[in-house]
Amino acid sequence: MLSGSAILRVVVLILAAAGLAWFVQSFWLHGPEQRGAAPAATTVTSGPPAGRPVPTAPPEPVRVVGSAESAREPAREAARPPVETPAPPPPLVPRADPGPPTEPAPPPVVRAAPSPPPDPVAEAEENAPPAAVALIDLNTASLAELNGLKGGGAIGRTIIQHRPYASVDQLLSKRVLNRATYQRIKDQVTVQ
Repeated sequence: MLSGSAILRVVVLILAAAGLAWFVQSFWLHGPEQRGAAPAATTVTSGPPAGRPVPTAPPEPVRVVGSAESAREPAREAARPPVETPAPPPPLVPRADPGPPTEPAPPPVVRAAPSPPPDPVAEAEENAPPAAVALIDLNTASLAELNGLKGGGAIGRTIIQHRPYASVDQLLSKRVLNRATYQRIKDQVTVQ
């Protein structure tokens, strides 16, 4: 498994290689015509169309120095027709720049219907700290009051069956409630 720094190094190397490849392709392999520089002056001679073979002169005979033929050589050179060279191929024309890439349109924003304003009384009761809630006496509370404890559920009948209590901790010692339920309701009850 590669670490984050190793992955970063690999990504940087890939980007550097891509940049180098672009540089070589744009500036080294193509002539000045590709880079926007003025093309060098070239002379174009008329000749056969590109793609056809150019006729060449027959090979010259071997010259022997000091022979009579060497004296006639300058005249032969002047009488020989010039060899035509093919015209260089036309420079490559770069493609028109397609412009910056276009990004797809963002998806439409779906907005939820506005919710009705919250009831301040209900919000205050839900967010009230346990100390602000009136404490319920385990020995005198009704079944509805005990079942109305937040986080307790339907525990009123069990609490009433095990009365009287000397302290709130007896909900655990008498095995009336499990520890999780006790932790949720212990700040809402008292014993007097």
